[in-house]
Amino acid sequence: MKKGIMIILLVIVGMACKLTAQKPVVVVSDKTGWHRIGRTVVDFKKDRDEIVVLGADRFAAIKFRVRKAPIYLMDLEVYYESGDVQKINVNMPIKSQGESTVIDLNGGERNLKKIVFIYKTLPNRRDARGHIEVWGLKTNTDRK
Repeated sequence: MKKGIMIILLVIVGMACKLTAQKPVVVVSDKTGWHRIGRTVVDFKKDRDEIVVLGADRFAAIKFRVRKAPIYLMDLEVYYESGDVQKINVNMPIKSQGESTVIDLNGGERNLKKIVFIYKTLPNRRDARGHIEVWGLKTNTDRK
């Protein structure tokens, strides 16, 4: 039963990837540690992106990794499956090949629905677009 649901979920994700620039990752592991939640390529015209969290979506903290070009991460909106929204003022430049500080989520480990982030691309010599990955930390404290 679970395999069938996961296959259907993967097909839906595959179709969604063709429609958007966002590259969601279905998190299938509940192991303690960091897991990639999603990725996207920044657009010079947009200053807001969202990552939908799919699969094993319970996390205690998030962080961002940036490749190709630097960005300035301004604000985050973390949407939980419970309906709560956590607004986080970040105001942090992230260099190419760098990552943000760890951002703890309110209430410990919780089920995420999506993460919206507001940013601006920083000037760079090649006019490259930044590649952003969102990572989530599973602590599994509720299972101890």
